[in-house]
Amino acid sequence: MIDFRLDAHSGVPTYLQLVHQVKQALRLGILHPGDQLPTVKEVVASLAINPNTVLKAYRELDLDGLVEGRRGQGTFVSSDLPPLEPDRIDALRASLGTWVESARAAGFDEETMAALFADTVRPASAMRVA
Repeated sequence: MIDFRLDAHSGVPTYLQLVHQVKQALRLGILHPGDQLPTVKEVVASLAINPNTVLKAYRELDLDGLVEGRRGQGTFVSSDLPPLEPDRIDALRASLGTWVESARAAGFDEETMAALFADTVRPASAMRVA
């Protein structure tokens, strides 16, 4: 089962953080079709957020065809995203770990590393502000 976490400083709406975490778990092979997501009540209790926020996230995942709600049972993963190969994940994670160590040695904090990473993976068509 997925364990949701929130970053209040990310600027990303709470419901989108939940959506992104489910999609990431699907891509990394943590969640599979048939797996149950935490109930709305469980997410509300663990994160202290409004139930409507969780419902909005689950609704968006449903509209994307990734989950389905079953009345009286909960919300279940109904579809996979293209999985990544475990060997490639391990190799890239090791490479990224080396990069993180180098960035820390250079004095970068987590927010700076995230900003640099986001800037690097942003599509070339994204406009940059001078």
